[in-house]
Amino acid sequence: MIKLKAFMMESYDEMRLKVSWPKYAELQSSSVLVLVASLIFALLIGIIDLAFDNAMDWFYSAF
Repeated sequence: MIKLKAFMMESYDEMRLKVSWPKYAELQSSSVLVLVASLIFALLIGIIDLAFDNAMDWFYSAF
């Protein structure tokens, strides 16, 4: 039990003193970047899926 308490205290101190937390503006700009990149990636995957779906429909209707 003493080891667990020591671990929790050390973890708390590390999070409070050693971790460099980003400023709010930096966090916000990073979040917007991740959101835009995710949307672009989802759009790209959607277009590829649509192309494969159309190709498979064409292929199966030809035979």
